[in-house]
Amino acid sequence: MSTLKRPIVTEKATGLNEKGRYTFEVERTANKVQIKKDIETLYGVTVTDINTMRTIGKMKSKGTKGGQVSGRRAHGKKAIVTVKEGDIIDFYSNL
Repeated sequence: MSTLKRPIVTEKATGLNEKGRYTFEVERTANKVQIKKDIETLYGVTVTDINTMRTIGKMKSKGTKGGQVSGRRAHGKKAIVTVKEGDIIDFYSNL
């Protein structure tokens, strides 16, 4: 089973792509060794560095007929992967 959930394609993450860095949402239990292995087999690139960070879910609330309802989005984990110079990952190749 893959530890990768999805690539993160935001304006800030896309700016890092020009420097050879790609951002992925990963399983919370995944470690750097598992992430590196999955990216290298899935995309066929050489990973040189990985930075991971755990994200805290935002608090959300909304007003309903029954009163105020509040909750929290799910916690998560992100990985910023640096690939060898000259390697690229194309997220849009299978569209």
